[in-house]
Amino acid sequence: QVQLVESGGGLVQVGGSLRLSCAASVRTFSSYVMGWVRQAPGKEREFVAVISWSGGRTHYADSIQGRFTISRDNAKNSMYLQMNSLKPEDTAVYYCAAAARANWSNVPALNYDYWGQGTQVTVSS
Repeated sequence: QVQLVESGGGLVQVGGSLRLSCAASVRTFSSYVMGWVRQAPGKEREFVAVISWSGGRTHYADSIQGRFTISRDNAKNSMYLQMNSLKPEDTAVYYCAAAARANWSNVPALNYDYWGQGTQVTVSS
């Protein structure tokens, strides 16, 4: 069983920055591909970013490319999302997710096995 806990969300003005963290309670954190998914009010969940087991590969949604950076620290069982140049359309609940198996050729459609409870990010204009 994997428990994921997000933190770092909040209210920020347009153009500001936030850093989300995801802490995982699991013995073998490095055996999971980790991702961030967000859901805005009235919309479906949307892929944001994903990072490979060792952190050597990443993939981003076009909408946040160049503004967000995903990273992980396997020694700390943690994953991060640095969000810069935030826009109102980035407002959403951000979820941390873990996948035991991943086809890297189609990571935006990855089926995650475990999810966190989510953290709210609100960007005010």
